[in-house]
Amino acid sequence: MKPKKKIIGRRELVDFPGLDLFAVDAKIDTGAYTSSIHCKDVSAAEKKDGLYVTFTVLDEKHPQFSEKPITSPVSRVKNVKNSFGQVEERYCIITQIMLFDQLYETELSLADRSLMDYPVLLGRKALQKRFLVDVSRVNCAQPKEAKAPKTK
Repeated sequence: MKPKKKIIGRRELVDFPGLDLFAVDAKIDTGAYTSSIHCKDVSAAEKKDGLYVTFTVLDEKHPQFSEKPITSPVSRVKNVKNSFGQVEERYCIITQIMLFDQLYETELSLADRSLMDYPVLLGRKALQKRFLVDVSRVNCAQPKEAKAPKTK
């Protein structure tokens, strides 16, 4: 028997424990294939065991901003068409995302999302076989005691 898919809203507060980020606004976008997170100061370096990327997440206006750089193995380098229709090369990493108090492994592309409303975009690859999206709802995945008030 297939596990029942959980319902998420058009916007969710998500945790990335491996990146030390909690309750970050994410836009759920079934039109996007890959997921991305807002980063800056992205640089890559070859090490003995492969390519690694160092970056900082979010920016100064975000309450969880930390100038502490994060270093992670690169899962792949991918050409992505951004929201303005331009193709750009992005580094991707594998990390864990927490939704409904459960950890899921997911791939994130590192992108400059400073002009976007949400620092995280969750695309179909992260959602498929796990979730159904109800666009009339928001913040369905938060624990009951942490849920934000419903918006109309």
